[in-house]
Amino acid sequence: MDTSSSQKMAHLALQIKQWGQGLGFQQVGITDTDLPEAEAHLQSWLDNNFHGEMDYMQRHGNKRSRPALLQPGTIRIISVRMDYQTEPAVAMNQALAAPTSAYISRYALGRDYHKMMRNRLQKLADKIQSEIGAFDYRAFVDSAPVLEKALAEKAGLGWIGKHSNVINRKAGSWFFLGEIFTDLPLPTDNPATAHCGACKACLDICPTQAIVAPYQVDARRCVSYLTIELHGSIPEDLRSLIGNRIYGCDDCQLVCPWNRFARMTDEKDFSPRHRLNTQQLLIVFAWSEQEFLAKTEGSAIRRIGYDRWLRNIAVALGNAPASPLIIDALKARLNHDSVMVREHVLWALERQN
Repeated sequence: MDTSSSQKMAHLALQIKQWGQGLGFQQVGITDTDLPEAEAHLQSWLDNNFHGEMDYMQRHGNKRSRPALLQPGTIRIISVRMDYQTEPAVAMNQALAAPTSAYISRYALGRDYHKMMRNRLQKLADKIQSEIGAFDYRAFVDSAPVLEKALAEKAGLGWIGKHSNVINRKAGSWFFLGEIFTDLPLPTDNPATAHCGACKACLDICPTQAIVAPYQVDARRCVSYLTIELHGSIPEDLRSLIGNRIYGCDDCQLVCPWNRFARMTDEKDFSPRHRLNTQQLLIVFAWSEQEFLAKTEGSAIRRIGYDRWLRNIAVALGNAPASPLIIDALKARLNHDSVMVREHVLWALERQN
């Protein structure tokens, strides 16, 4: 590339970052596609069967770690982050500490971020196209085999912490990631450096001890996997450890000292819907399937379906202090159509009696 072309790409990279921030992304970084260490880490994780039933993690060969195999011609990745925290940590901890409260991972309280962020990425791509003309690109938001955390780290957005989430020194970890794969020879940013040090707060706090070693998460034990990804029965030995978490888990982020720098989001789409940040277990357990579908419309929660929703809440009710109201609510579900739901309801009743 000659000097003139190099200068043009450098200027375009600065513009892309400015445009991205104007579209609501808190940070934009650019990296190449070379991910040998991340590829080795992923393969080791798969070899240990830490992915559980998430077969899609190994289904695409090397496409996940070699972006050009997924989108031919890709030489650069534009990586973005968008903050989503809508309430202070004290409010989240209070919800977790109340055994009859229905705790939902805070990323899922509002509108499903996938479509919203993808629309913003498309606007960014359109802006680039209006500036330089047609170019090859493809936008992703957790929608394809992409090593988004490794790419974000290499693009300078933050480092991958011991809990496997990306942490930014000035913004913590309460953010979503998205990418634009492109053939533009943009200058790249410096990778982020790690700053976890000797801290192991996330390993110690994990309710199911799913972080089996620094930077190693056994998904088969992770509450997020058990309540969202797992389609069948939750292993009995893990049920009592789930507490009142009915969709995902935030414990490792709540305890991370870097999240004292996290900032509240201004995005109204991420605000809690239907008071999902303060709902009680008995209330959401009583929802009919129609109510569940209506109140999770446009939400990431809907992906687990009604049966897994009831399964998760039954476990949480089994973990709650004994109560005649809880026992009555569980008995009312004993004839549910789903064998899986009935199994978890019976387990919860045994715990309540």
